[in-house]
Amino acid sequence: MIPDMMVFIFPVLGGIISLMYNFSWIILFLIAALLILSFAGNALVRGFLTCGKCKQRELGCPAEELFREK
Repeated sequence: MIPDMMVFIFPVLGGIISLMYNFSWIILFLIAALLILSFAGNALVRGFLTCGKCKQRELGCPAEELFREK
């Protein structure tokens, strides 16, 4: 899960640092789009496309345990 998070954390941090030195609406928009697509995209993929049909759940998948409906 940590490597998944780093895929969007590094660009977001780079964008925030870039905004601190030279503000740009385009960079702000792209950071917001990246955050929205990252969270919504992961929820869609893990919720409906992959984890719902995965056989790994029977063996004990940490992602399935994390996202399991209570």
